[in-house]
Amino acid sequence: MLLTLETEHPNAQDLSYLLHKHPAKLQSFSQSFGQAHVFYPENSTGRCKIAVLLEVDSIGLVRRKRGASGEGFSLGQYVNDRGYVASSFLSVALADLFSTTMNGRCKDKPESVEIIFPFVAKIPALPCRGGEIFLRQLFEPLGYIVETESQLLDPHFPDWGFSNCLNVTLRGSVRIQDLLRHLYVLIPVLDNDKHYWVGDDEVEKLLKRGEGWLSQHPLKEHIVNRYLKFQKRLTSSALSQLVEGIGEDPDEVYRLHNAEEGIIEKALSLNEQRLATVLAALKGTGAKRILDLGCGEGNLLKLLLKESQFSEIVGMDVSHSVLERTSDRLKLDRLSEMQKQRVRLLHGSLIYRDERLRGYDAAALVEVIEHLDTPRLAALEKVLFEFTQPSKVIITTPNSEYNVKFETPPAGKFRHKDHRFEWTRHEFESWANRVAMERGYRVQFFAIGETDSIVGSATQMGLFSKN
Repeated sequence: MLLTLETEHPNAQDLSYLLHKHPAKLQSFSQSFGQAHVFYPENSTGRCKIAVLLEVDSIGLVRRKRGASGEGFSLGQYVNDRGYVASSFLSVALADLFSTTMNGRCKDKPESVEIIFPFVAKIPALPCRGGEIFLRQLFEPLGYIVETESQLLDPHFPDWGFSNCLNVTLRGSVRIQDLLRHLYVLIPVLDNDKHYWVGDDEVEKLLKRGEGWLSQHPLKEHIVNRYLKFQKRLTSSALSQLVEGIGEDPDEVYRLHNAEEGIIEKALSLNEQRLATVLAALKGTGAKRILDLGCGEGNLLKLLLKESQFSEIVGMDVSHSVLERTSDRLKLDRLSEMQKQRVRLLHGSLIYRDERLRGYDAAALVEVIEHLDTPRLAALEKVLFEFTQPSKVIITTPNSEYNVKFETPPAGKFRHKDHRFEWTRHEFESWANRVAMERGYRVQFFAIGETDSIVGSATQMGLFSKN
């Protein structure tokens, strides 16, 4: 498990004082889970690089756990990824190694505490349960530029797909204490797990390390819930202290939050979550020219028009009447001339080659493919991935495994009478991996909506990237 921080700055060598670790030594510290090592691969005038390396004693952890609880043998206790992926172990180590730094104190160089350094933080094998989109939603609002690299689970078996661990690089100009606080809180949030018991003291830790940034974060509720492992009493206490009017009754704050969330989910439905996720994915790709294929009545188009990043937006549908309603809903005749130049509606079919669709950065197909018969789906593959060839393709489709959780339709039935099929997660991933391999793309998978540990989420999404 490795974390590196590097910077180029006239005061770069001050970091050794701020971190309270000697730059000429390899220093090792005992942890409850193993050993933590701190060293400096580089510490020269104007440049500094610090590395934190963790060695997790997986066997020792199991033995201590068994000794305390009397649990029997389980292969998963010994064969796991604990020693290799960034997890809450890393957060614990950061707090232990750099607690004074996180508190913004430095006796020898107090004037350097407020220096904003241009950092590059690298974390190989960072679990991202929620995918690259969620990773970006966590770090980008804090001012970081996020770069990722995905890896196949096994290059010899590409059908297995990609790992949920990403090699992550964060670039941002921040104080060292802020960078460490962000990592301390958000790494276990991304992993959505902690290796230790979460109790009342975790609320205090979260508020302390989240001071100055967490209350303003657009995903603060998600962060709090994951960090505190969805324990209602703890999350309500934390949220009540983050919102304005500290001192309000925690139970009342939690009740109001849940009531509001219930109303939103009922009124806006899964479709709203789906559109928000697709929009975030499109923004994350950096695309400027967008295709909404099978645009329907323009729900996604409406969101795209609000984002200045997208310079050209095209919606296409097979139905003339639907496009007319879309035009009315978007009030295209009332848009300014500049806005009118950004958006076009096209009548056309997804299964026929269309020169008007070539040359775009990204294409979105939101709940479209399940309306196609199998022969037409094969035609879509060729048109979209061979002829049109956008750099990015986003496809969402229902996860049929989740249907058992709906009151209607009954288990085993499709969600819409016009659906020709509904795939399980394995079926969708097998199809997408095959298409990506045959057409020169790679694909990542994401869950949309509440996720059940057994049947997954209601909607599944594939993000295809051109090799």
